[in-house]
Order: sequence, then C-alpha cells, then structure tokens
Amino acid sequence: MCVCVEIYVRGRVQGVNYRAFTQEAAKRLGLSGYCRNLPDGRVEVRAEGERDLIENLIERLRVGPSRARVDDLEIVWKPAENTTGEFSIRYD
Repeated sequence: MCVCVEIYVRGRVQGVNYRAFTQEAAKRLGLSGYCRNLPDGRVEVRAEGERDLIENLIERLRVGPSRARVDDLEIVWKPAENTTGEFSIRYD
C-alpha cells in the first residue's frame, strides 16, 4: 500500500552530507519525494511509496551518514498523493 510520510530530523544534520545520504537511500528504495534544510537546523524529508520501503528509509535516517548525529525523528504519516518521479534535494 502506498503511503506518504513527512519526517523532521533533529540533531547535527546540516553540513554533514545528510541530504545527499537521504536522497541516495530513497532512490535505492524507489521512493519519490524530497528533502531540504529548514532554517531551524532540522532536515525535512517527504517521501512517498510502499510503507515497508518507507519504514526501511526511516531506519536509515535514524543513523544517517558518519558525520551526522541524529537526536530525534518526528514522523507524520499521511495518505498517499500518488506523486511520481525522482527523489530530489530542494534548496528553497
């Protein structure tokens, strides 16, 4: 079943390759969506795809790349919006 999730990652997650790590993991899992830095220091991740694949992504995000320190994930499940396409890094 296709679902959508918004994840807010708190910790040392900016300037440590976290977005590129997230994009690579999501692409390998075949998920669509995006990630971006937020002004408050968190990273926002929005992903859509099969629930088990998203749960796999969440487990990877809990660890992150080697220079990151993940303190907390806020996870908000939503109905799928049936978006398709690549998983991108947003710079807005």
